[in-house]
Amino acid sequence: MVFDVGETLVDETRIWSRWADRLGVPRFVMMGVLGGMAALDRSHSDAFQIVRPGIDLSAELDAWRREEPGGLRENFDEDDLYPDVRPGLAALREAGYQLVIAGNQPPQAYDQLAAMDLPVDGIHTSAGWGVSKPHPEFFAKVAAVAGREPGDVLYVGDRLDNDVIPAAEAGMRTALLRRGPWGYLHAERPAAQRADVIIDTIPDLVTVLAEGRV
Repeated sequence: MVFDVGETLVDETRIWSRWADRLGVPRFVMMGVLGGMAALDRSHSDAFQIVRPGIDLSAELDAWRREEPGGLRENFDEDDLYPDVRPGLAALREAGYQLVIAGNQPPQAYDQLAAMDLPVDGIHTSAGWGVSKPHPEFFAKVAAVAGREPGDVLYVGDRLDNDVIPAAEAGMRTALLRRGPWGYLHAERPAAQRADVIIDTIPDLVTVLAEGRV
């Protein structure tokens, strides 16, 4: 069982709130624009250009790191985990499942995830692999690090475009997690039926698997 990170395990509310403060726009505006990107199938990075046209994101990040070297800035920590994650993973581990984290994340995310000491068998990031979702090579690496055939892997994520559809095309089973802007919106689309199951929480997987629905 392989898990995405952002809005699957990690609640990104504080990250986007800090970005809003940094860019000098109301938090409601930042969240609304981000939701618009999700609804329009545009990248979350487009939200920056909308609220700050012409922004050089790399330069902004560099300046932010200089000004707040001890701050979380665009990063996350234990306090950003969704409340159901730790007990949900623990229940799945107790049920005997192999658990892996693999998602599109920057280089520093590996250390942030490792510091949480979650009950998982491995942690992998797109930065570490040099390839991102939805590229097929990403999902080939997922199967390789799990040491499983694709059909024996259940990929869990909050998006159709980055998670469910490419994982299914790679031959994996999929669970669409209905949370975060993309999760709620994508669960309403006809393409959501491509997921083997739609869930609201990580612990839901325990019930779904016990009932043989995946």
